[in-house]
Amino acid sequence: MTSSREQSIRSAAIIGIIGALLTAVTGAVIQLVVQPSTDISDQMWSYPLSSRALVPMSIFYAVIHVLVIVGIMGVQRSGMAGPTQTARRGLTAAVAGTASLLIGELASIPIRTDGIDDTGAVIVGAIFGLGILLTVIGFLAAGWATRTTGLWTEWRRHTILIAGVASIAIFPLQLVHALSAGVAIYGLGVLAFTVALYTQPSTADAAMPDLLATA
Repeated sequence: MTSSREQSIRSAAIIGIIGALLTAVTGAVIQLVVQPSTDISDQMWSYPLSSRALVPMSIFYAVIHVLVIVGIMGVQRSGMAGPTQTARRGLTAAVAGTASLLIGELASIPIRTDGIDDTGAVIVGAIFGLGILLTVIGFLAAGWATRTTGLWTEWRRHTILIAGVASIAIFPLQLVHALSAGVAIYGLGVLAFTVALYTQPSTADAAMPDLLATA
């Protein structure tokens, strides 16, 4: 019989899955459909969207980040990343990074008509940069701990590490006007570990390894 705790964790996983899917699909649509047809200068902060379209899109992305945070916190609550400090701190960093991305989305609204070299845009860009960096570091750290601890079985134990590697793609892709493609890849990485959480929300069916070496 499924416990109420497992049901709660699975609910968090479903919310995270929705956030991940929306992230991946939205990023792909902007990269493949919106960007090729835009007439907005790539020197404008809102690129490839118009300043008017950026407002609802920023709010939409902010909501998506909340969904992803719920998914990450579901992993925290499940304990499937393991009991090590590396796992705990990594997931905390990932939550903080995603929260920074949320702040960046909302902060984009008042500077939506700025050029990318304007002061406001530089500050908001730094918020996004910090958010991505914390997310990458957090996923990589927690992912390595999860893989080493091995509470998740089979393919699941690799998924947070995969999310960290996927998140790295944002850095080089943004340099070639493919930021939205990087966001889509990041979304797929989040999808991997939220699906893992849904399919195995507890250690009930997992072999319990010796954790002393990873503490």
